[in-house]
Amino acid sequence: MSSVIARVGQAIAWFVILLVLTVLVVAVLIPRIAGATPYAVLTGSMRPSYPPGTLIVAKPIDPEQIRIGDVVTIQLESGKARYVTHRVTSVSTNRRGELSFTTRGDANDTPDADRRRPEQVRGKLWYSVPHLGRINGLLTGQQRQWAVYGVAGGLLLYAGYMFTSSIRDRRSRPSADDDRHEEVST
Repeated sequence: MSSVIARVGQAIAWFVILLVLTVLVVAVLIPRIAGATPYAVLTGSMRPSYPPGTLIVAKPIDPEQIRIGDVVTIQLESGKARYVTHRVTSVSTNRRGELSFTTRGDANDTPDADRRRPEQVRGKLWYSVPHLGRINGLLTGQQRQWAVYGVAGGLLLYAGYMFTSSIRDRRSRPSADDDRHEEVST
């Protein structure tokens, strides 16, 4: 009975480890490698596609490539960490050749009051994961970094424990070869 409980416990541990590892890969590693940035949706302005708590990963894009219908993340004020992720509803160029965008949340009836300039664009939606933004929103960038180190260290410790346990178990169990050598001839 205790071996069944041990196996169930081990299966649950592996499930949790894989789940945490998947979350870290999706929310931290993939964006970092690709030069993208994760953001958490905080309001309902992009419902139903991206409700609050959704993790949005925005990949940098050349503003010249932005088209109507693209979902982009915009920095609201220069130097301030305030962002909004909305859909582009129009792309315009003024007489001086300066590009600008009109954006609107999918759940909003009217477009955003301010036209967006290319330098405000932080990226175009690359992918999103429902509910994962809640975790991302709880941790600051520094805390996320420490969480990655902590989980990676924990996984290494667990792997080391499993490796040494298996070696110890092999040494303590008699092998089939040991049984053959113990035969006594008469």
